[in-house]
Amino acid sequence: MKLVIVESPTKAKTISKFLGAGFTVESSFGHIRDLPKSDIGIDIENDFKPRYVIPTKAKKTVTKLKKAAEKAAEIILASDEDREGEAIAWHLVEALKIPENKISRIVFHEITKEAIAEALSHPRQLDQHLVDAQQARRVLDRLVGYELSPFLWKKVARGLSAGRVQSVALRLIVDREREIEAFKSDEYWSIAADLKTKEGETLTAELNKLSGKALDKLEIKEETAAKKIVDELAKADYIVTKVEKKRTAKAPGAPFTTSSLQQAANRLLGFSAKQTMMLAQQLYEGIELGDEGSIGLITYMRTDSLNLSEKFLGEAHEYIKNNFGDDYALSKPRLFKTKSKGAQEAHEAIRPSDAQRSPDSLKDFLAPNQLKLYRLIWQRAVATQMADAQLDQTGIDIEAGAGEFRATGQTVVFPGWLALSPEKSQETLLPEVQEKDQLELIELKPEQHFTKPPARYSDATLVKELEKHGIGRPSTYAPTISTIETRHYVVRDENKRLAPTDIGKIVTDLLAEHFKSIVDLAFTAKMEEELDEVAEGKIKWQPVIADFYEPFHKNLTEKYEAIKKTDIMPEQLSEEVCDKCGSKMLVKTGRFGPFLACSNFPDCKNIKSMTKKSPEEDEKLKALNEAHKDVVCDKCGSPMAVKVGRFGPFLACTAYPKCKNIKNISDPNAPKIPCPVCKEGNIVQKRSRRGIFWACDRYPDCKTAFNSKPTGEKCPDCGEPLVEGKDGPRCSSKGCEYGK
Repeated sequence: MKLVIVESPTKAKTISKFLGAGFTVESSFGHIRDLPKSDIGIDIENDFKPRYVIPTKAKKTVTKLKKAAEKAAEIILASDEDREGEAIAWHLVEALKIPENKISRIVFHEITKEAIAEALSHPRQLDQHLVDAQQARRVLDRLVGYELSPFLWKKVARGLSAGRVQSVALRLIVDREREIEAFKSDEYWSIAADLKTKEGETLTAELNKLSGKALDKLEIKEETAAKKIVDELAKADYIVTKVEKKRTAKAPGAPFTTSSLQQAANRLLGFSAKQTMMLAQQLYEGIELGDEGSIGLITYMRTDSLNLSEKFLGEAHEYIKNNFGDDYALSKPRLFKTKSKGAQEAHEAIRPSDAQRSPDSLKDFLAPNQLKLYRLIWQRAVATQMADAQLDQTGIDIEAGAGEFRATGQTVVFPGWLALSPEKSQETLLPEVQEKDQLELIELKPEQHFTKPPARYSDATLVKELEKHGIGRPSTYAPTISTIETRHYVVRDENKRLAPTDIGKIVTDLLAEHFKSIVDLAFTAKMEEELDEVAEGKIKWQPVIADFYEPFHKNLTEKYEAIKKTDIMPEQLSEEVCDKCGSKMLVKTGRFGPFLACSNFPDCKNIKSMTKKSPEEDEKLKALNEAHKDVVCDKCGSPMAVKVGRFGPFLACTAYPKCKNIKNISDPNAPKIPCPVCKEGNIVQKRSRRGIFWACDRYPDCKTAFNSKPTGEKCPDCGEPLVEGKDGPRCSSKGCEYGK
C-alpha cells in the first residue's frame, strides 16, 4: 500500500478519485508542527535553532498518520509546490519519523488525473533549500513578533502586534492618509462645446488650446476667467481643421498571478484579498460536479509565474476556434514573460484546469461567488490566446477664433479577445465630418472642478504597491491585510478602502522613529531577496537572521529604558466628571481609539466611550432606553440601564460595581424572526467571548441558537431553519448539504 499525504481534506478527496487500488490518501490538515505558543521556541545562542512542537489540535492527526505510515511501503508527500508546502512535507517526515528510503515527493499545479499521473511518474527528493527559506521566514517573524509585540503592549496598548510585512503595509496606509490630510485642493475650469454638423448630428469637443498654446489642466483657475473665454468663443465660427483616423491593435492582458488576480477580483468583483484567496483555494482543491465527483477547476493559486502549459494552449485554441471562429484564434500561442522581481514560487499562471470547461457549464455546481471568480480566471486565461482587438480611433480638431477644440472617439472594428473580456472597450461614436466643415455652436459649457487627493489604498492598490517594492510574496498578501484589520490598525471606509485608525498611526510613528528597519521599504525588500537566495541555495539562512537580530535586539533593549508610555500615549484632563466617584476623567487612547478613564484609577476603574453619535444613533439609543426602561437585574433586583460598548448597546446593572450583571439587547425596530423551536420567543443577536451568534430571547427556557443569522425560512430539503451563508441561504443542520 502507498500512502499519499496532502494538507487539505478537500484536496485528499479530489486526488483519491484519480488513484487506483493500492493507494490511500490522507490529510495533514495543514501544518502538524509549529513553534510553541508559550515561549519564543528559538535557541538564539545555538544558531537560532527552532524548537518545533505538535500542537494539541494536530496530535490526533499525527497519531493517525503514524499508524498509516507504518503500514505503507511508500509515503508520497503531495503538499503544494511552494516554500510552505515543502515545509509541510518536511515536518511530516520529521514528526512521523519516516525512513528516507520510503519517501517520495511529488508536485503538481492542478488537481487533474493527467497532472497526478505525471507527478507520480516523476517523484523527487525534498528540497531542503525551500524548507530553509520557509524556516528562516518563520524564525524571523517569530523574533520580531515575540520581542516587539510585548514592547508595544507595555508602551502603547495590549493586544497589538508588529511584523516585517504587516508593519510596512501599515506604514504605506498611514503615509497615504497623511498625504490626503495635507492635500490642498485647487480649483480649475474646463470648457466644452456642444456642436451640430450640417447633417444635424451632434458632438461634444473640449477646449485644449488658446491662442495657439496648449491648455494645462489647471490653466483656467477661476470662474471669471472661464466666463471671459466663453464670451469670446461664443462669437466665433467653428471650423473643422483636421480629421484624423487611426487603426490600432489592442492586445489582451497577461494571465493571472496571485497579485493580479487579487487586484482584478477587488476592482471588478469587490472581493477582498482574503475572500479571493479563500474562493480560489476551493476552486483549486476540488468542487463536486455531479457524476464526475470532485474536480479541481483551476491551477495552483499562489504563483507569480505567467507561463501557460502546452496542454492548456491547445485546449484554448480548440475552444476559441469552435466557439468564435478561425479569425479569433492565433496561428501560434501568445506567450508572456514574468516581470515580477524574484518570481519563483511556481511554474504556471492561474488558469482553468480545462479550457473547455466554460463558466456557464458550471452554473449548477458553483456558489455565486465561486462562479464569479472562476469566470474571471477562465475569461482572462482563454482571452490570452485570442486575436488582438482592432479599434478605429478618431480625432477631430475644431478651430474657434483664438480657441481650438478637440473631439475624440473610438469604435471597435474587430472585437478579438474583447468578445470574451469582462472589461469591454467603450465605444464613442463621432459623426462623419470633413475638413473645412462649419459646425453650429449649440452651447458652451464651462465646468468647475477641484483637484482631488490621492485615494486611500484598496486591497488591489495595496497589493500592487507591495509587489512593486518587492515586499511580501504571493502567499503573504491576503494574510497581511487581514492581520492589520484584525489588530484594528485599519478600518474600511464607505468605499471598502483602508483607513488607518488612531492606534495604527501611533504604532507606525513609534516604529518609524525608533525601529526604522521594521517599516523601511528598502530594508524589507532586501530581506525578501535574501530569503529568495536561501531558497535558491545561494546562502545559508542563519547568517541572514543573525545580521538582522543582533542590532534589532540591542536597539529594543535600549528603547525599553529610553521610552516612556506617556511620551507615546499622552493623557489629557477632560471636563467630563466620573459618574461613579466624581473625579475628573482623563482622555486616553487605547487599541480601539480615544476613550475616557477615571483619574482616580486604580480606586475607580470607570471608563467611557468617546465615540460621537449621529442624530440617527441618538434616536436609536432613545428608542432602546424607552423599550427597556422597566427591566430589572435578575441577580440583584436593581434597575438595568442601556450602555453602549465596543460592540454596540447592552444592558448593565445600575448597582455596578457591586453587581456586574450585563445582558445583550437587540434593536427594537429590527424585523422579528420567530424562534422556529419554541414558537414563542424571537431570535436575537447575541455576543459571547467566541463572537456573535443568534439565539432565542426566551433563554434559558429555550436554548435554540445558531452561528449565523436565521432567514426565517425553512430548508426545502430537510425542513430545518435556513441561515445566512456567504453565498446565499444554507441549511443550519450539519447533516444537510443544502446551500453548502
